[in-house]
Amino acid sequence: MSAIPEQVIAGQKASLNNLLAIQGAIFGGFEKLVDLNLKVAKATLDEVAEKSQQAISVSDAQEAVALSSSLTQPSAEKALAYSKHVYDIVSGVQVDLTKLVEAQIAQGQQHVSDTLDQFAKSAPTGSEGAIALIKSSLASANNAYESVAKAARQAADVAESNLTAATNATLKAAAQASEATAKPASRSRRAAN
Repeated sequence: MSAIPEQVIAGQKASLNNLLAIQGAIFGGFEKLVDLNLKVAKATLDEVAEKSQQAISVSDAQEAVALSSSLTQPSAEKALAYSKHVYDIVSGVQVDLTKLVEAQIAQGQQHVSDTLDQFAKSAPTGSEGAIALIKSSLASANNAYESVAKAARQAADVAESNLTAATNATLKAAAQASEATAKPASRSRRAAN
């Protein structure tokens, strides 16, 4: 049996393993999203029950105002936190998939290089220049791919750091707004007492 069919079988096996790894990464991300949504649903139901009990026990207008202001602000913070968790899950799946695709591309490049080496061994005399030209073209294509991949990783890192900064700024602003809302409500409660 020659080396070429063995390489083809090995390549097909590696491709199948890569496909299974991709499916596993996607399913793992889906599992994390389902788990997150179940936790959010449970926490929401618990919070609704707690706020309902608080609403039933409201005895005057100041308590009603304080309760209504306490309902809106945490919701924005929770929505931001939920969005951040979803982003982290999707980003993690994307990183896993990128690694798998990069490994598959590297394997394909190695396969082409090995095939070219096999061809060079059995090539007729005088074809060395053509083979060198093909190898040089492959090296140039690989370098171009590496440059594009590096630029894409840098862009993703910048986007993630910008998103983190924006999220932190939004959470800080929400906390400040919550504090600003809570101060007049507590003053009105003290004044009523």
